Amino acid sequence: MNQLSPTEIASYESEGYLVPDYRLPRERVASLRKALDRVIESNPDTRPEQLVSAHLEQSAGEGVRGDNEFLELAMDPELVNMVSQVIGPDVILWGCQIFCKPGGDGMEVPWHQDGHYWPIRPLATCTAWIAIDDSLADNGCLRVIPASHRQEKLHAHLKEDRNDVVLNQRVDAAAFNEAQAIDIELEAGQLSLHDVYLVHGSNPNLSIRRRAGIAIRYMPGSSHFNREIAGPSAEVSYTIDFSQRPLWLLRGEDQTGLNDLQVGHKPPGTSRS
Repeated sequence: MNQLSPTEIASYESEGYLVPDYRLPRERVASLRKALDRVIESNPDTRPEQLVSAHLEQSAGEGVRGDNEFLELAMDPELVNMVSQVIGPDVILWGCQIFCKPGGDGMEVPWHQDGHYWPIRPLATCTAWIAIDDSLADNGCLRVIPASHRQEKLHAHLKEDRNDVVLNQRVDAAAFNEAQAIDIELEAGQLSLHDVYLVHGSNPNLSIRRRAGIAIRYMPGSSHFNREIAGPSAEVSYTIDFSQRPLWLLRGEDQTGLNDLQVGHKPPGTSRS
């Protein structure tokens, strides 16, 4: 079982992100690319940067038909073990989104904080961002502002009146120093982890090469996915309905006793349509 080193854990806590010394096998990456091709083909009217809940073969009210291979990836014991080392022993899977930027017109992801969009209280999540293709500066890799998570503060987000961005809100530029940005370059099969408060984004893909990755979201069992504040969201430029989002307790316990682990799951004996 893969273990983060004490140095890696300390770096994550200090900087808000980490690229672990870990890589998916080449065969697994090839299989994920095939799964991505299936999802893109099944959702011809959805931009590939906006394939929300790609781990659900049947949409839970969000309009995207996903693939079970991404759910299997999200439940991978090696991945869950690394996440548990930075959020604690109780791990709940609650989200999984593909960010696939086609060559030439891949959309920008404005600077943002994930927690601005999510109904989790107390706010706590680790995102595992897994590269399906090589993700480099020239094709729009993830960029982060190191240590921008330390205050555990959500900054003001300003509305973007544009149709060429994945999210329609951007962190107020006065809240951080863009000159401190770091490119998180990953080869296919590598991954990064980042904190819910970290300021991050990515540039458009103007290269000829596709850049695809999958962001898997985990929260600790000490947090509540509060469906009372989780109706359809108008804060992004695509459909999100957290009220029907399924949760999986992957390790430990739901310490809050409040998380509904039944909503959004396929009833026994039924098939995906």
